[in-house]
Amino acid sequence: MTAVRIQRLSLTHFRNYHAATVTTRARIVALVGPNGAGKTNCLEAISLLSPGRGLRRATLDDLADKAGDGSWAVAAEVEGALGLATLGTGITPPEAGKAATTRQARIDREPVGSAAAFGDHLRMVWLTPAMDGLFLGSAAERRRFLDRLVLAIDSHHSARVSALERALRSRNRLLEQPGFDARWCEAIERETAELAVAVAARRAETVARLAGALAAREASAFPVAAIRLDGWMEEALLNEPAVTVEDRYRARLHDNRARDAAAGRTLDGPHLTDLDVVYAPKATPARDASTGEQKALLIGLVLAHARLVTEMTGITPLLLLDEVVAHLDPGRRVALFAELDRLKAQVWMTGADPSAFADLGPDAERLHVAAGTISAP
Repeated sequence: MTAVRIQRLSLTHFRNYHAATVTTRARIVALVGPNGAGKTNCLEAISLLSPGRGLRRATLDDLADKAGDGSWAVAAEVEGALGLATLGTGITPPEAGKAATTRQARIDREPVGSAAAFGDHLRMVWLTPAMDGLFLGSAAERRRFLDRLVLAIDSHHSARVSALERALRSRNRLLEQPGFDARWCEAIERETAELAVAVAARRAETVARLAGALAAREASAFPVAAIRLDGWMEEALLNEPAVTVEDRYRARLHDNRARDAAAGRTLDGPHLTDLDVVYAPKATPARDASTGEQKALLIGLVLAHARLVTEMTGITPLLLLDEVVAHLDPGRRVALFAELDRLKAQVWMTGADPSAFADLGPDAERLHVAAGTISAP
């Protein structure tokens, strides 16, 4: 197993960082500073060294230092699955009056096709305060969370999800046209069914394996979640050949053209799947658990997922934990540090209160974050 380590991180014109560099050999890095200093910005920068839109899902323009020229860059020297490498991403100054459209990715200063190539070097898992409302939020929020779980294992998953969304939009636009070309619609539905099954299959495999990993967790301060997918296609793929499920979905798309045209959207498919989570100790839906129970449940789920990523990819992922310890009682805080120690992953954490990190072990380094600067205390 390879444990990923960021040894040097450089931020240029990123959010509130004009230019900042962090060098560390620590396994646990605690970023400590007042609210608004830029702690989460630093984690967000790291998260962009993985496929997808980062932990805030921000637009490319929003990431740039407002005092700069519209460009930004993030680079890291990483000890990863293929040895020491330099990963970099960012955008060049956009043309006057135009928004940035393309994020560039480089490995050892050579351009690569997309950030999916970073997956050969590292994997990443994160937990942020915005995820605290996961169990009470919409099904779309849980699908995004689910796809992030899959993406940490399969770095090409987001490309398939995006392709499926484009195919669905193409079909919806075609159905809006009176007397649309049925042969063209059939071709789009064939592509849609292929992509839908590919997305659903990866989700189903990940959730099935994660459910097993959760069930096997030892008793701890973070309760076990029971999870399943609420979607007919994902359930079918656990027992039927993919080609059979694909044929069935293509037939459903054909038969539901009139209904979908009237609705203005496709009413069947994995783009509507939900993730069901149950608080196992009480056998109650996670949405009905207390706020503290939901927080502990989510932490346990993310820790189990980190172990699953290691098992399935051979790469111990980097963990980004934003303000996770702030609302934990002292007992759960110590328990979290102990679990992180057992994971042997590099962990980047944030917090405003230095005392919250007092129980971190000797492998930890505490860095002070002020407005646009990161330094040793």
